[in-house]
Amino acid sequence: MYRNLKVVVVMPAYNAATTLRRTHAEVLAQDVVDLVIVVDDASDDGTAAIAGSLPRTEVRVHPRNRGYGANQKTCYRLALDAGADVVIMVHPDYQYTPRLIPAMVALVGSGLYPCVLGSRILGGCALQGGMPPWRYVANRALTLAGNWLLGSKLSEFHTGYRAYAASLLRELALDADSDDFVFDNQILAQILWAGHTIAEVSCPTRYFPEASSINFRRGVRYGFGCLATAAEFRLARMRLLRSRRFPREMLARAPGPC
Repeated sequence: MYRNLKVVVVMPAYNAATTLRRTHAEVLAQDVVDLVIVVDDASDDGTAAIAGSLPRTEVRVHPRNRGYGANQKTCYRLALDAGADVVIMVHPDYQYTPRLIPAMVALVGSGLYPCVLGSRILGGCALQGGMPPWRYVANRALTLAGNWLLGSKLSEFHTGYRAYAASLLRELALDADSDDFVFDNQILAQILWAGHTIAEVSCPTRYFPEASSINFRRGVRYGFGCLATAAEFRLARMRLLRSRRFPREMLARAPGPC
């Protein structure tokens, strides 16, 4: 625990059998973690069986593949049901180091920020860490467009390493978000819509064959989804569009960024 706050790490998993044990061991090595929740999105490589053998771990299996966004929705619901105060999403593919968990928990648990991202861009070493050049260029271009349309100043919108206050997750209309990869972008847009500040910490980049990654075709679809989300945000803010994802009543009570 951290200051008597329950810390739950969630792992949205799909075919993560080769890296799950290593990631999980490093997660539990961080003294602040109370529980790990693994949601297996109908893997066919034994991910669920491995997860079931791990200590301090709750496992849920989707009977059919529902998508990365749907997996996260299940993760967060289970974490809130388990009484989490701070929820950390860590991909089980060992691409993001769990050693940043204490720092991210401290930023959220101290009440400074309701959301903290592990940014692969912030430290300036993404390419040296193995991020493919085309992915780096796309990341920077989409982040630039997102910052302009959403009025933010983030170094990266597309990291899968995130910490949330449980109170923030309860506030957001997550059911209105996609079940696919663009969920990652939509939840950040919702946080900004509600007037919250998002913090970032520098995270080393680690690309290797077992690390999960979407292919070019799905990456293009994700990119257009991010742009569509940002456009929806802007139109809703201009009151030219009503959006379940960006409700006007939430905007009206938003405290605004620092």
